[in-house]
Amino acid sequence: MSSVEQVENQVKGLSADELSEFRVWFAEFDAEAWDRQIEADSRRGALNSLAERALAEHEAGQSTVL
Repeated sequence: MSSVEQVENQVKGLSADELSEFRVWFAEFDAEAWDRQIEADSRRGALNSLAERALAEHEAGQSTVL
């Protein structure tokens, strides 16, 4: 049995309150992981082309005010 399958089985065994607590924890965990990935991508310049394209489109009048 894989680690993922083990976690799935453990999650299935949680009570409603435990599952709610787990959801909150996982959402925070996942958001932090996403933030770390975005920061790493930004530091290595992986987002530069996207930013340049967005700025060029904005300057060309291809954006809308929110």
